[in-house]
Amino acid sequence: MSYAIFERVAMPLVIFISVTAAGLLLRAWGMNILARLSRITKTAVDDIVLQAVRWPSVFWIAAIGLYVALGTSELPKDAIGYAFKLLHVLVILSVTLVAANLASRIAIYSIQKAEIPIQATGLTQGVIKVFVITTGVLILMETLGISVTPVLTALGVGGLAVALALQDTLGNLFAGVHVLMEKSVRVGDFIKLETGQEGYVVDIGWRSTRLRMLPNNVVIIPNAKLAQSVVTNFYLPQQPMSLQIPVSVSYASDPEQVERVLVEEATACAKEITGMLSEPAPFVRFIPGFGQSSLDFTLICQVKEFTDQYLAQHELRKRIFKRFKQEGIEIPFPTRTVYVKRNEPAR
Repeated sequence: MSYAIFERVAMPLVIFISVTAAGLLLRAWGMNILARLSRITKTAVDDIVLQAVRWPSVFWIAAIGLYVALGTSELPKDAIGYAFKLLHVLVILSVTLVAANLASRIAIYSIQKAEIPIQATGLTQGVIKVFVITTGVLILMETLGISVTPVLTALGVGGLAVALALQDTLGNLFAGVHVLMEKSVRVGDFIKLETGQEGYVVDIGWRSTRLRMLPNNVVIIPNAKLAQSVVTNFYLPQQPMSLQIPVSVSYASDPEQVERVLVEEATACAKEITGMLSEPAPFVRFIPGFGQSSLDFTLICQVKEFTDQYLAQHELRKRIFKRFKQEGIEIPFPTRTVYVKRNEPAR
């Protein structure tokens, strides 16, 4: 009796260990070959595939070993049938999850490399994963013998109740899709909201958009509010932008001399300061013009992007102040003349 039990249990266990060990050896050999080939190829798709299937492949090999062991065992047919069904469910679920992750990563890589006019955001990844997982679940239901049609009908009826319960979530989802399709806000853009927050767009997700501010803080904005907000995008239509610096001098100054000094300093800075552009060349306009106690000019130059203006203004103002001292150009301050009227004492 004991030998029969040992034979019914030990033999499948030996088969499982043998098949799994052989599969792991073949996997290691195949992974080494594929890793070498991936280093030769220029594309990164093979690297993505290898990384995605590296650890799930161990489970798949173990599942094959278990499948062979169960098929050659003398266990009851009902138990073997239930075990096969459970094994099929686990394999399909693991393959579905790996395929969803793989499809989203390959899609994002392809979008970024081909420069397709679609934003590679978390929302894009989420849509791809949901589509693949839904397909995998339908395949799993067919494998288990569950009819898909009644389920789809029930989902269609229950979808209305779910939509009513998740109005805010669905509103944010469709607002995010609208923002992506309109391309008014893109990942990497520097934007400013009407509420005053400004920063780089880090990601546009299915529910919210993340904005990294200059102090390195992250502001999370619901997509619905972003779609309804007045947004200034400093990267549209292009990243280079004009920098306007107001400069005031005394009425005793020569406007032509002031203009010449400002243009010379701005031109020199454009060649030395990181972020400033030499083309188009800096220029000066006598605007807004005549102030209450000063002549007001505006120096206009170009910077590569929004954040480059801070260093440019810092260096330009220092050099202009130093040059004005050398040229004898006075920077005025408000003055008032007060006349005091004294009443003479009555005689």
